Amino acid sequence: MHKQIRVLIGLFVGTGAGYIYMGYLYSPTFCIEFGWYVALLGVSFWGYTLHRTYIKEEMDTHKQDRWLKQLQVFLFIYFSMWTVMFIIYVVRPDLQLHYVAIATQLGVVVVSATILASQKKLATLTLVTLMLPLTVYFVLMGEAFSYLLAFFTVVLGGVLLYAAHNTFSYLIKSQYQAYHDYLTSLGNRRFFIELLENAMKMQKHEKKHLYLLLIDLDHFKTINDSLGHDVGDALLREVSARMSFLSQKYKNTVSRLGGDEFCVLSELYESKEACFTAANHCANKLLAGIKESYVIGEHHLYISASIGVSIISNPELSATVFIKEADIAMYEAKTQGRNGIIFFNDALSQRVERKLEIERFLHFSLKNKEITLNYQPQVTLEGKIIGCEVLARWENDKLGSVSPAEFIPIFEKTGFIVELGYEVLKASFQTLKAWEEKGIVLQQFSVNISMRQMFHPSFVSDVKQLCQTYLRKEQCAKLIFEITENSVAEDVKLLIMNMHRLQEYGIRFSMDDFGTGYSSLSYLRQLPLDEIKIDKSFIAELNHPNQADKGFIDTIFAIARNLKLRVVAEGIETIEQQHYLQEQGCDILQGYYFSRPLKKEAFEHFFFEASLSHA
Repeated sequence: MHKQIRVLIGLFVGTGAGYIYMGYLYSPTFCIEFGWYVALLGVSFWGYTLHRTYIKEEMDTHKQDRWLKQLQVFLFIYFSMWTVMFIIYVVRPDLQLHYVAIATQLGVVVVSATILASQKKLATLTLVTLMLPLTVYFVLMGEAFSYLLAFFTVVLGGVLLYAAHNTFSYLIKSQYQAYHDYLTSLGNRRFFIELLENAMKMQKHEKKHLYLLLIDLDHFKTINDSLGHDVGDALLREVSARMSFLSQKYKNTVSRLGGDEFCVLSELYESKEACFTAANHCANKLLAGIKESYVIGEHHLYISASIGVSIISNPELSATVFIKEADIAMYEAKTQGRNGIIFFNDALSQRVERKLEIERFLHFSLKNKEITLNYQPQVTLEGKIIGCEVLARWENDKLGSVSPAEFIPIFEKTGFIVELGYEVLKASFQTLKAWEEKGIVLQQFSVNISMRQMFHPSFVSDVKQLCQTYLRKEQCAKLIFEITENSVAEDVKLLIMNMHRLQEYGIRFSMDDFGTGYSSLSYLRQLPLDEIKIDKSFIAELNHPNQADKGFIDTIFAIARNLKLRVVAEGIETIEQQHYLQEQGCDILQGYYFSRPLKKEAFEHFFFEASLSHA
């Protein structure tokens, strides 16, 4: 609208100057025209101030409403002044001025109908004000042609009113479609961002606080894919209706950002503590409401949600920053198992930035040879080195030393673990071959295999190709692939099939981190395993005189004996732990008590020294 004001100002000043010129030529009362022109300049200056106010000030909703009312008054006065000027000039005896006044009035009618199309009532009132003097003028002329002109003037007015009405309806419909979601009728992303920006302007002025909730439905894609999009759409409508009803109690506004993602914006709160309490209460109410059962056609559905919360206290930041903060918190809730609420904070922000940095550098890690392999010795109860576990390490110039617990999950999430896993297998096979040529003979050589690797279509063929390239058949029989319990739950049938295919080359399998996952005993009976590996978290508990922890380890040994599986204990750091495991008849021991993970050359030195001591 402020651009239209500039057009009006130019039209006003330019046409007003034309009127003065005409009055100077044809009218002896030049002072009247000059005074009227001064009035025109005054109204133009008022419009200019409205224009500058719109550009310079950060207006919230209330200020915008006041500004719009002032603009409507300005526009009505503006066009009414044209009517006054028309009357002034048509009462003169000079016909030339009549022609100019009529032409100008008709031009102003068309311009007003175009500019005021978005203001239905104002457009109607202004058009009537402009067209009525023209109609009366033609009627008062008393000629046949003037009556005809009066008729056409009325027709033109009706056409312009009809066009203005249709344009208004189209603008309203277009604006609604531009700012609302077609499925749920909630505000869309564009609506929400503008709402948030406006709320932040009010917050800046009143120095208050508000909160933002970002809500993502858990496993909605599963429902959408399995039951169809019609059921998914109906579920989204029901969820949005519940959220709108619950949010009304808190005077909050709900919007749908897209897909199964929703945003809730609160009202203003006096203190940050009150805002935090209200956000927590509202988020819990929404989560509980969303989790209640749904009846969609013949289906009884249940769904949960992950909610990220951002407390908005600094209005200097942009709206997209706070949406991003809530988004980060929401994904953290998903990472922690879904069906939860997480508040954004600085610590969470630092963790996310760290993950992003890792993701950014991981693609160059192999190219720059930053990934290296360490080898941790595995020993018998007598202390003889029987094998080793291959462990990947990452050293980056900017990130420093990145632990496997930090980078492996990110590698798996991005899919880069497949490429990394291939390089680790290749380097491991080369090492096993080189060591046997040097006289370092091991009974087993353990390599960790990711879930993403195990289920990758080319994994089995890649392993067989590497075996054929670097190892003899008896060396392949020393390989042990360590898989985790969590990988079992992905696709048991495919996992078993791949394990059997790899066993054809003599490769054996170990269940790593046993006891920390969710696999059942039936899985253990189905899987072709050779050993299970007790997680170091259970070994660490042996330092405490808790019979329950020891009883759990005893149970693991009992399961292993019944299934005829070897047991490897990792994370051994004290002699007491070693003695307890020896009493249980543990097959293989591994941990810092015997040796830290060693680089290739250091492992070779350690092996030969240990061999001499046991000679």
